[in-house]
Amino acid sequence: MLSVKQNIILGSILVVLLAATFSTAIRCYQCSSQTDKKGVDSCGAYAWFNKTQHIAIECNSDESHMPGSFCMKIVQQGPRGFIWDGRWRQVIRRCASVADTGVTGVCNWGVYENGVYWEECYCSEDACNTSPSISLSKSLIPAFLGILSYRIFL
Repeated sequence: MLSVKQNIILGSILVVLLAATFSTAIRCYQCSSQTDKKGVDSCGAYAWFNKTQHIAIECNSDESHMPGSFCMKIVQQGPRGFIWDGRWRQVIRRCASVADTGVTGVCNWGVYENGVYWEECYCSEDACNTSPSISLSKSLIPAFLGILSYRIFL
């Protein structure tokens, strides 16, 4: 059992950690294959996304095309034979403020009526919209700390 002083110290540390977790603005990569020059794939539609060609933008800054509290990556791909090279593909990386599912750390996908495949991935870590997979590790820290403090203070 912890003493009252230890509980106060632990509670203070918890408050500081939670405040630091929620007070910083998230930074996301921002690009679109629609705006790439002809023959250039800087947003990663056909090749791997090159982080050295882009700077993660703070989502609540003037540089952000859309303000938000998490990052998103949208991929759309046409069916085979859609254009001369076999498949049309588009990638958009940006900040977002509302996820269709209401949660981050997940990817949703489907197929439109015209056969175009789509995938939307949401994440809440700095510069997390680079990779095809989403990591939950840092987004679970506040939840873990909340559960821990609940158990300690009961």
